Amino acid sequence: MILFFKNNRKLITYSLIFLMIIPVFGLNFLMSFIGNILILIFLIPLLLLFLIFLSFNSFKSKINTCNKCGSISIGSNICINCGLDMKDINIENKGVFNKPNESTIEIKAEEIK
Repeated sequence: MILFFKNNRKLITYSLIFLMIIPVFGLNFLMSFIGNILILIFLIPLLLLFLIFLSFNSFKSKINTCNKCGSISIGSNICINCGLDMKDINIENKGVFNKPNESTIEIKAEEIK
């Protein structure tokens, strides 16, 4: 046994160094792997919620409500019930909001005695 240690001194030294270094890097790898898995567990639902939010807003922007009969249509500019062209009405309504003085209410203050 002593002869084995004398003849293989470098092998034993490198083996001991290898056995001391591997657990350190192995533990570091394991912690990194667990951390990445936990990040994925939390980030994937957040990403899905973000995609649902974007698709809901996209869907909501395509919904038109008829001003004459109140029916709702998706993606169409012509009312299904009454046949009113909703595209022209939306353009007319947008023009009102471009002039702030027509939508602002002026209030005069009076002094109370």
